[in-house]
Amino acid sequence: MCVRKLPEASGGKFKSVKTGVLLTQSPGEREMEEAATATAAEAPAAEKATSYRYWVREATGEAAPLPAPRKLDAADLAAKPTTLGSVWNQAGTWEEKNLNSWASSRIKDLLGSLDSLEFSTGKASVYEVSRCSGDAFLVTVRNKKRVGYTYELSLKFKGEWLIKEENKKVRGHLEIPEFSFGELEDLEVKVMISDDKDLSSNDKVQICKDLKSFISPIQEKLREFEKELKDR
Repeated sequence: MCVRKLPEASGGKFKSVKTGVLLTQSPGEREMEEAATATAAEAPAAEKATSYRYWVREATGEAAPLPAPRKLDAADLAAKPTTLGSVWNQAGTWEEKNLNSWASSRIKDLLGSLDSLEFSTGKASVYEVSRCSGDAFLVTVRNKKRVGYTYELSLKFKGEWLIKEENKKVRGHLEIPEFSFGELEDLEVKVMISDDKDLSSNDKVQICKDLKSFISPIQEKLREFEKELKDR
């Protein structure tokens, strides 16, 4: 039995009418309808399965083999590298090396060997580097070497001056504020006298002026340090 909807006379509405005719589908139409239904059901699953893609290289007889890791032997380590930096850094990319231990020890050795100085009314010598605080480094970047450092120092001195026809022994520190690579021309030295109660203001001014004569030999020693640092 087939039901058809026919328009009513008024208002353009439809009404159902039983026609008494049974509609059937041919086998071909039924197969097309079933195929369309199956395709519609499989589409979301197929889309979900292919939402992530990646490439896999299949090994073939013509493909080059994958590189195998090789441990460095004694010959590799002994060979002179053609680039700056460590053996592992053959590309010469960024590499920073800490030189604090060497730099601090070398500065103490150099400044500990300063010669004594004689003045018009006295003499003095530096006998110890009591403080050597800072950092030194070597950087390799793009196969180019750069060095640098920042330090502050304190040097112990002892001396003897003729004051009021009497030899007066004086001790103290030469304080060198923070300085860096390439700043030696602006090096400063501050004189700190340990015991100055028996010294007049004029005596202290003269002693401080004499002791600042150490600036030049200190600069020479630190220039030697900078040269050795660049050659590392």
